[in-house]
Formats: sequence, C-alpha cells, structure tokens
Amino acid sequence: MITLYGIPNYGSVKKARDWLESQNIAYEFHDFKKVGIDKDSIAGWMKRVPWEVLVNKKGTTWRALPDVTKDGVTDPTSATKLMVENTSVIKRPALSKGKTVLVGFDVHAYEEHFL
Repeated sequence: MITLYGIPNYGSVKKARDWLESQNIAYEFHDFKKVGIDKDSIAGWMKRVPWEVLVNKKGTTWRALPDVTKDGVTDPTSATKLMVENTSVIKRPALSKGKTVLVGFDVHAYEEHFL
C-alpha cells in the first residue's frame, strides 16, 4: 500500500496526487494537519532517508522557529521530536511504500519507482 503524507493544498502534494491519479496508482492520503504523525513512522522513514532531508530547512515554518529551537535540531532524536510537534516542518510530500520512501515530488523518481 502506498501512503502519501502531506497537506492537501500544498503545491507539490497536489502535483504528487495528480501524478499518482493520472497513472491510476491507488494510494492512501495522510493529512499531517488532521492526523499528525507519530515518531514510529518518522523512525521508519529515517531508515531510508536522512533526517536532514526530512526536515525542510528552506520552508517558512523552519525560518519562523526561534533560533534556540533550530539550533537544538542536531540529530535524529531532536529532529523527530520537532517533526512530531510541528508537522509543517516536514518536507512534503513524503511517500511511503514498503521499503521505499520518497521525499518531495520528483516526477522522474516517481516514474522510476512506479512505472
């Protein structure tokens, strides 16, 4: 089963959803804002993707954080804590299928994994 994580009206999430639907690929959508995320899901992602990729340090949410909070994100444990408490800091979309985890929408990566 494919699970796509994100915020529904976020541009790259819309692109990922549109692409999956155009390819008739079934998926479940997990809305960060409504459902949140648990540390076990994040831990599973970090087996495949470094925490530095998962934490979106280019986004407005990260930039709005106090410096003391940003300075405290130095390892997987502190990054997980931040992502659970503030899902908006997670780079979107995150897609999970078995052992595959894709972060952000890249049509070439999606084609490689699903076509």
